[in-house]
Amino acid sequence: MADERPIGGAGDAQTPLIRQATVDDVEVVAPLFDAYRQFYQQAPDPDGVRHFLTHRLAQGESAIFLATTPSAGGKQAVGFTQLYPCFSSTAMRPMWILNDLFVAPEARRQGVARALLQRARAFGESVGAVELMLQTAVDNHAGQALYSGEGWRRDDEYYVYLLPLAR
Repeated sequence: MADERPIGGAGDAQTPLIRQATVDDVEVVAPLFDAYRQFYQQAPDPDGVRHFLTHRLAQGESAIFLATTPSAGGKQAVGFTQLYPCFSSTAMRPMWILNDLFVAPEARRQGVARALLQRARAFGESVGAVELMLQTAVDNHAGQALYSGEGWRRDDEYYVYLLPLAR
């Protein structure tokens, strides 16, 4: 695919590539997305995950960037990030919420998360977004260091309020 970008250089047989996922990639990204949900104490739900991802991608309701490596059976997903569109009323421009970022345990500390963040930034710039936004756990110190290192700044101007709704 023309949008594939190697992490950190020219690439070789084992260098992960970052590309924007399509509906055709649901079966590749679904196991990783399910592992991400389980990391956040959600029950495994492979069918629900495939349905959710298929709908988001088919409806253009999210952008997923997938880090893959060559494997015997094709390409193996090692990480992904998913962004959702929204808008800034004050700037009157689009913005994107980086809602999900996950790297498989065996691929951590190899620059995959950084490359996914860089690809998300390039995407935001390419679509004229005013900003990208993310939330992370207060105790996610490794993530906070990574985000700061990539130019993200913690908002000290606004509080975030949530209103839980009945299911």
